Amino acid sequence: MKTYKQVFSELAAQKRSALIPFFVIGDPDFDTSLDVVKAAIDAGADVLELGIAFSDPIADGPTIQKADIRAAKAGMTMAKACRFIRQVKDYRDIPIGLLMYYNLIYQYGTGKFCVDFHEAGVNSVLVADLSIDAADEITGPAASAGLDTVFMVTPVTAPERMKLIASKTTGFIYTVSVLGVTGSRDQLSDTVEGLVTQLKELTDVPVCVGFGISSPEHAAAIAAAGADGVIIGSKIVGLIEANLDNKQKMLTEIATFLTKVKTAISPS
Repeated sequence: MKTYKQVFSELAAQKRSALIPFFVIGDPDFDTSLDVVKAAIDAGADVLELGIAFSDPIADGPTIQKADIRAAKAGMTMAKACRFIRQVKDYRDIPIGLLMYYNLIYQYGTGKFCVDFHEAGVNSVLVADLSIDAADEITGPAASAGLDTVFMVTPVTAPERMKLIASKTTGFIYTVSVLGVTGSRDQLSDTVEGLVTQLKELTDVPVCVGFGISSPEHAAAIAAAGADGVIIGSKIVGLIEANLDNKQKMLTEIATFLTKVKTAISPS
């Protein structure tokens, strides 16, 4: 299994940030979702961030919420998500991170979740509604199973908590660029560069930035700020929603957008 360390080391040598698209597994259905993810890989995704449909995704805005509803209505389950990940890894050995909500993990069984999903090909888990103060709920089982842990830092995270988060992170730090939930924004926050710089001074763990990145220009600015990875979710998931009646157009628009982003964050 290809590791984050391998990918981020390779990209550092190229002086390039990782392109990390986010998708909800099974949106709008299992087969289409798999084709979408394959298209993203072919367009140059370096890492995948995937979500599993949940009824109360408190960190997510309307676009991702609707994707969760579509995936759930299409019959997505934890078992099917595991099978989906195996099929992605059969297509390409690309690092996969899960962005989850703790209720799903707890109901499945935390230890069993970590073992089963790592065996399926998952590299890391980020539990969006688990405070760093309760991190031990996931860090122990994850480490035992071989999973990396990812935790979030926001623009209002105090320096002391940044240090704590960095100390418990083994995958990458998910740096939230804006206050609020996920969703495309017209403008980037002016706090990103300072936040990335501050984190870089605290840790050698890769720093990746997400929330609100919706254009190649945004991605280029994030890369220029020194981020090791650029995470784009709502903008891409919105392209799925906009093309539910035309699968080929959906795949083409997602591939075209990601290709433009890849070009924007690559050294000239």
